[in-house]
Amino acid sequence: MTVCRLWRGWVARPNIEAYEQLLFRTVIPAIEARRIPGFLHIDVMRRELGEEVEFQTLMWFDSLDSIKAFVGDDHEVAHVPDAARAVLARFDARVAHFEVLDRRPQ
Repeated sequence: MTVCRLWRGWVARPNIEAYEQLLFRTVIPAIEARRIPGFLHIDVMRRELGEEVEFQTLMWFDSLDSIKAFVGDDHEVAHVPDAARAVLARFDARVAHFEVLDRRPQ
């Protein structure tokens, strides 16, 4: 079973570049460096919303046990390092998990 972990964070316009650099140079590489068994990949999306920009991450795992290896037994807690909290305007403290029923690469 594949599980998709959805998280959202919002950044004020002045902090967009700082957040993106932190995300792509520090946060994601640190997650990847952990080589979490069952962590398949991560997708990052961005949406313009006037004075803010919304970021969504979709992390793909092969099971809930793999997610627990990432964040611990409280698997719905968001993984937001202190440096990211400092530049985010707001963020989801809890994440949503979805069982992936079908995925069709084209």
